[in-house]
Amino acid sequence: MSERPRARDLPPPPADCPRPQRCPHCGEPMVRMVIPELASFDSPWIYVCFNDDCGYFRRSGEWMQRQYASSAQYRHKLDPFTGETGPLPVWSADAMRNLIVEEDGE
Repeated sequence: MSERPRARDLPPPPADCPRPQRCPHCGEPMVRMVIPELASFDSPWIYVCFNDDCGYFRRSGEWMQRQYASSAQYRHKLDPFTGETGPLPVWSADAMRNLIVEEDGE
């Protein structure tokens, strides 16, 4: 099993990006996640809400099933480099957790 990405190996957040970021749907702190190699993001990492009790995440499964007959879900994301926010599709509650950045001191 590979180690989680380390904060010291990544560029810092832009100076105008407040920290910590909080999910606008549940208020929980969002965490940094590196972008998978084949993804189409230009940024090296994004903030993602990995709170499984977040209403946005919990409702997403029903919405995806109703709209697309899909069992996928989505989490709230924020790209601090572009300011873009919105859904990050995931195929399970555990998907992409291995990409969460290990912050210094963890």
